[in-house]
Amino acid sequence: MELTDVIARRRMVRSFTGEPVAPAVLDRLLDGARRAPSAGNTQGTAFVVLEADATRRYWDTTLPAAGRATFAFPGLLRAPVLVVVVCSPAAYVERYAEADKAGTGLGAGPVEWPTPYWYVDAGMAVQTLLLGAVDAGLGACFFGLFAHEAAVLGALGVPEGWRGVGTVALGHAAADRPGRSAGRARRTPAEVVHRGRW
Repeated sequence: MELTDVIARRRMVRSFTGEPVAPAVLDRLLDGARRAPSAGNTQGTAFVVLEADATRRYWDTTLPAAGRATFAFPGLLRAPVLVVVVCSPAAYVERYAEADKAGTGLGAGPVEWPTPYWYVDAGMAVQTLLLGAVDAGLGACFFGLFAHEAAVLGALGVPEGWRGVGTVALGHAAADRPGRSAGRARRTPAEVVHRGRW
């Protein structure tokens, strides 16, 4: 598939058939996501991959059984793969304290970073994963951890200091209804692109 087609076809899929994702396909998607750009080649993004029955632990932590009856997207719970994306602010601070980056001052601590690139880089990894899913003929949906971040990271044994960015559900798409935001019109290129100045 052409990249422009992949980009145009990407959308958040909120219902899955439950059919497993072939291990080789999943490995290829994760390998692509780990190759996403990262500031200073820090590579401070990691993935906790939950498959099949292991996804139940995630949903038990974030959406207890009592809340599932009224959950707006029950087909999301059938995703055979959940990829919890995490990042390490400390990895960026350590990398930018190294000799080739020390002059930036960013190695002094996370507060020195006007833009927290650990989140920027994790976002690029997520987008790579989302686009890879489309190219592989799969559906994918990214959603945040919000108030569940600490509980999810604790349940999954993520080391102290890592931050949860969100979760990508992966699988074979089932018929679903788009989210409420899907009907919003895309801004035109003229509204988005400013050449030379705003």
